[in-house]
Amino acid sequence: MLDRLNPSVAGIDCGAAEHYVAVPPDRDPTPVQSFPTFTSDLLRLADWIMACGVTSVAMEATGVYWIPIYEILEERGVEVLLVNARHLKNVPGRKSDVSDCEWIRELHSVGLLRASFRPTDAIVALRGYLRHRQTIVESAGAFIQRMQKALVQMNLQLPLVVSDITGVTGLRILRDIVAGQRDPEHLAAHRDYRCRATTAEIVAALTGHCRPEHLFALQQNLEAFDLCQAQLAACDRAMETHVQTFTARVAAPSTPVPAPRVPKKPRHNEPRFEIRTPLHQLTGGIDLTQIDGIAPYTALKLIAKIGTDMTRWPTAKHFTSWLTLAPKNKISGGRLLSSRTQPSANRAAAILRMAVMGLSRTQTALGAFYRRLAARIGKPQANTATARKLAILVYRALKGELVYTDAGADAYDRHQRTRALRRLPQRAATLGFALVNRETGEVLSPAAP
Repeated sequence: MLDRLNPSVAGIDCGAAEHYVAVPPDRDPTPVQSFPTFTSDLLRLADWIMACGVTSVAMEATGVYWIPIYEILEERGVEVLLVNARHLKNVPGRKSDVSDCEWIRELHSVGLLRASFRPTDAIVALRGYLRHRQTIVESAGAFIQRMQKALVQMNLQLPLVVSDITGVTGLRILRDIVAGQRDPEHLAAHRDYRCRATTAEIVAALTGHCRPEHLFALQQNLEAFDLCQAQLAACDRAMETHVQTFTARVAAPSTPVPAPRVPKKPRHNEPRFEIRTPLHQLTGGIDLTQIDGIAPYTALKLIAKIGTDMTRWPTAKHFTSWLTLAPKNKISGGRLLSSRTQPSANRAAAILRMAVMGLSRTQTALGAFYRRLAARIGKPQANTATARKLAILVYRALKGELVYTDAGADAYDRHQRTRALRRLPQRAATLGFALVNRETGEVLSPAAP
């Protein structure tokens, strides 16, 4: 029998319509009760838990059903542990909501559960804005694909002559087609001077066979795309207001915002408000955009996922393990069975992996590191390894241990060459050979261990 490290705990099995709660058997004649998910019932659930003297509650992360009760209990001062579903293994035998909540309480009472990371409320709100923004961007992308389909069905090959049908030239042509214009010469007159295709090529591409049903689909998808753009602008304004309110509560850093590493305009789907200045204040004077691969919008998304308090992870190894970017070694009988990284949907890790894709062709030390590993172990593994290195740089920068300066690809290659030259004599001696410096005639001896 394990000792009860946490006697005053409860377990909650969350559901869409009903929550099952288990408290210690000595706290209530009916230690397992169910509560509907209406707000009044959730408040009653919280009152019952408080009346039972429960100080800590564990619940499984089930969809988004846990969020309301989590916030209510947190406001009451109860410690709430949100537990990864993979960490909960049910007792063999009958499975039900009652046994699930009892098992969660049992594991929590003996100290076998770990809380998942959840940032502060202000960071959670920022994360909500960014996730909603990403949903709008994805919806706009779907409407663009449907517009392209309608154009192809009418054999209007606009996607072949313009790189983006929602660019300056493309939107002018689309709006004219929807307005009733069919003359290719008139439509080609909307060509922007930056468009690579000639006027004659655009005329040929816009000579097609228009049908009413396809024109109707094109019109409705264009209207939906315009609505997404309006929603995107409104979301950016709300997010900018939240960031300004958030930064107003944080003391201004003593150092000014450094000059941008690579001055760039925001990309097509990035927010149009200033990001670097409020991020510099939120992080206490740390500019993550000085790290190669971390653009302002990337830094904002990272902060929304991991927060600014790196003390949540004792070391960089804990941080990369939480990101599932570190190898998960499986050892049995002294043999390494597997060292693959754990499958995960960690959003912060996905952001870092995307940042690495932008680094792959740059003349930076991280880019050279990626190319060296990609040639040896393949691109997927190299992406993971570089994302892990990038995560360590972010962790150390946010802890104030590092001011990042890129040494460059050439310096990295020289360092790797020096390491290889240091190992070669020992490798040659192992194979029964010796290395000779052709310039000096000196026999290179293996370095002492």
